[in-house]
Amino acid sequence: MPAFWHWFIAAGTIAFVIWCAWLISWSSKQGPQNIADDDVVGHTWDGDLEEWNNPAPKWWLYLYFITIAWAVGYMIAYPGLGSWEGVIGWSQEGQYEAEMQAAAERYEPIYERFAAMEFDTLQDNDEAMSLGASLYASYCTTCHGSDARGATGYPNLTDDDWLWGGTEAALTATLTHGRSGVMPVLAPALGGDAGVDNMVSYVRSLSELIEADAAANSAKPMFVALCSACHNADGSGNPVFGAPNLTDDIWLYGSSHDAVHTTIISGRNGIMPAHGELLGEDRTKILAAYVASLSGQD
Repeated sequence: MPAFWHWFIAAGTIAFVIWCAWLISWSSKQGPQNIADDDVVGHTWDGDLEEWNNPAPKWWLYLYFITIAWAVGYMIAYPGLGSWEGVIGWSQEGQYEAEMQAAAERYEPIYERFAAMEFDTLQDNDEAMSLGASLYASYCTTCHGSDARGATGYPNLTDDDWLWGGTEAALTATLTHGRSGVMPVLAPALGGDAGVDNMVSYVRSLSELIEADAAANSAKPMFVALCSACHNADGSGNPVFGAPNLTDDIWLYGSSHDAVHTTIISGRNGIMPAHGELLGEDRTKILAAYVASLSGQD
């Protein structure tokens, strides 16, 4: 912190505390010294309820002095005056590091013990899965939901459909490095609204949502030319690219005509953030095993 701001904050804080002490001291000496029984301030409620002109009780004022004394002691002990670090050397960074160190000493041996197990064995261990559920609640519920069933644009983890694969290696890579699933804008290549509508109908027919008519089937050559590189010529998808299977009844962004139309004309960009640095290798394996255990529960 620059010296100017240090002294500006410190001087301002000290001046304000001194002013509070003076104000309370001054207020305690104000008020009538010898008042008559009928000396009131002139405020009246409900016709006969009046406010007497009496000084505040001494004990009530003393509480303010105690508060000021506590504030002075706090600013001496803790950082509170610009760049002053306090006599006890406390800092939020130091407290955080101490808590993280204590947590590591307590929990890392547990993580190491479970991470040493085989992946399939780990899924059958109730204690490990309970720990995995805790990790899931901390890191995954915001996007995938507390029940792991996801939402529009966020995959359901309880079915058996995996965009990038459901093996140990695939799940570990997803958690460690994250994923970026990109669906490019295809509307210009399809030649206008009619071409887009035909492609929408053809894609929806692949999962038997509708029966393809002649117009929909006319989009098949364009599908092979533009979409097969990711989704395969038969629409079965490719986990190498995170390209979804278009022949099943699972749709990440929705299967309605409007949803598929939006995907084609606007594209999609799904991001799974990397968690490797947050979790570490051991916790990543435990969480991957827990996520794998959810598959097929939908």
